[in-house]
Amino acid sequence: MAGHGSTRDPDEAAPPPTRSGLFALGVLAMLAGLGTGLIGALFRLTLEQANRFRDALIVRADAWGVGGFLVVVALAGGATALAAWLVRRVAPSASGSGIPRVMAVLDGEVAPAPMRVVPVKFLAGTLAIGSGLALGREGPTVQMGASIAYQIGTMLRHNWSDCRTLMAAGAGAGFAVAFNAPIAGALFVVEGLLKRFEPRLAIAALAASAVAIGVGRWLSGGGPEFTLGPLTQPGLDHLPFFLLLGVAAGLAGTLYNRTLLGALRVTGRWPGLPVEWRAAMVGAAVGAVAWFAPSLVGGGDALAQQALRGEGALMVLPVLFLFRLGLIACSVAAGAPGGFLVPFLALGAELGLWIGLLCALLFPGLAFEPSPSSKSAPGRLRRSSP
Repeated sequence: MAGHGSTRDPDEAAPPPTRSGLFALGVLAMLAGLGTGLIGALFRLTLEQANRFRDALIVRADAWGVGGFLVVVALAGGATALAAWLVRRVAPSASGSGIPRVMAVLDGEVAPAPMRVVPVKFLAGTLAIGSGLALGREGPTVQMGASIAYQIGTMLRHNWSDCRTLMAAGAGAGFAVAFNAPIAGALFVVEGLLKRFEPRLAIAALAASAVAIGVGRWLSGGGPEFTLGPLTQPGLDHLPFFLLLGVAAGLAGTLYNRTLLGALRVTGRWPGLPVEWRAAMVGAAVGAVAWFAPSLVGGGDALAQQALRGEGALMVLPVLFLFRLGLIACSVAAGAPGGFLVPFLALGAELGLWIGLLCALLFPGLAFEPSPSSKSAPGRLRRSSP
């Protein structure tokens, strides 16, 4: 690839200009899937433990009064600042989601990240997301998977074409293990990363995703990411309301993208403020939110599941949507590793629930689910004993 030659590290030994056969490429892709599945499952388990530790700390610190509040705020700010420091000093390419960086590498615009991006992404992502920042695990998992796959290709001295294919397959495997969805990993590569179909790439992505999912389910369990109870089959008279939901979701996506880009532009205008201080302020603010409403912080998996159960109030959901949108923007501005898709899934679930409740209220003759009369609750916003 011509565009890539100008971005390769000059100290890196150039791999031979040969191309592996399809079988050899499949074996390498499965090896990349093995590594991605291991790191992805461990990252998920580590984040779950970090979230449990944060919730348990808040419950325990509640007995300490104001001192407990200050401890929680200080720990959240310190952990987020440490995450930003690790990124800045050790691996700057580990900042943010990581998916745009992978796409830029695949397009030959930037050089592949060094192997140290994997431990930095893992540790800094755990510190940031575990502190309560509204970021997802999928971005770090995708970048770690792509980096592992690329390193496998370079260590075995494969050419750039093979390394590029392996990198895309590793990214897809990371996406698959992050959501426990093997087919979604391959589709993510074709539709999200490269936006075109290549047979070699599709086979490599499927092989890597299948192995990654097997390893991930073996380590962290094979349950679905979200659960949903049985629903009645909607009739044709519901079609206009689904169209309305699609329009609203498109507008919400546009608002989401512009809000995140605006947050990045605003932070870029503060060149004199060290990123660690900015991250500390964001982390401390998130810690304060977690003290009063622990269910509102974090990636948003629990909020999405809550919405899928139909738990929410018509007047509260718009406020919750806007609050979470602002929290996500502030989390992005912290400069710590974390994805943007999982938080948006929670916003989408809340939007869908709100539109469903609104339609059920305005058109009571149609059987909407959930209905306003169904048992629903906005979720626990206060600390509770374990």
